Amino acid sequence: MLSANTDRLYADVMFLTSNRPYRNYKNVNSLKIAADYISAEFSKCGLEVELQPINTKKQVYHNVIASFNKEKSKRLIVGAHYDVAGNTPGADDNASAVAGLLETARLVSHNNPAIDYRIDFVAYCLEEPPFYKTKEMGSFVHAKSLWAENAKVMGMICFEMIGYFSDEAILKAHKKMVGNLASQVPQAGDFILVLGCEDYFSFNQKIFSLMSTGSAIDIQKLEVPPYDPLAQLSDHINYWAFSYDAVMITDTAFIRNPNYHKKSDTIKTLNFSKMAQVVNSTYRAVVGI
Repeated sequence: MLSANTDRLYADVMFLTSNRPYRNYKNVNSLKIAADYISAEFSKCGLEVELQPINTKKQVYHNVIASFNKEKSKRLIVGAHYDVAGNTPGADDNASAVAGLLETARLVSHNNPAIDYRIDFVAYCLEEPPFYKTKEMGSFVHAKSLWAENAKVMGMICFEMIGYFSDEAILKAHKKMVGNLASQVPQAGDFILVLGCEDYFSFNQKIFSLMSTGSAIDIQKLEVPPYDPLAQLSDHINYWAFSYDAVMITDTAFIRNPNYHKKSDTIKTLNFSKMAQVVNSTYRAVVGI
């Protein structure tokens, strides 16, 4: 069975972070280059790829969707956004997650698991401001399209920043925001978090259990109310808006990573060995649900 490969993860992050000008919403051609790369990598896996347009600010952006087992009626969504905030390379936020998404797709395609559901791998555009928490987010456009076609959605798994790890305590600087997090997870930032809404406890628990079994990396889980600031950090929220189960897989973002939304968010700050273990753990959830 194929497992996650650090060289492939590194190559994905290197391509995305080397893209200039930076892949923010103002640099439409850079986003197209990123989307073309993601499309090509999905196609190499033998997956059927389509582009979903997002029309806003007199521009057309695209979600990139690749499907496995497309003939099946039930489907699981696995997603990550590929745009960045401002003029930043966005290695952890969110090239690490896109690399994780692509590598998960490679594992699924190569291992060809005998599952009775469809998997849609979706690379979203326009997660970052000024689109964050608007109906122009790529993930909102995608989630709404599923609702409009009455799709049988089993749930959604969101990769959001999966590459930064530290042995240092991570929570002291964010006491007002972290709330329950401080008492429920380790202080050192060397784990990966399954963050879910308490309204979808069963789905959260299933993903956590599948990821944890045999994992080479520490997996933690936290449920929060949908209005909790910690719950609002990425694309999963747009699936909650349509009453779909969804969880976020994250290294805890700015709570842990001091390079969040800064030019210092570079490839050299990432731990690719741990990223590979995150992908291996998530793969078990993706094909085991």
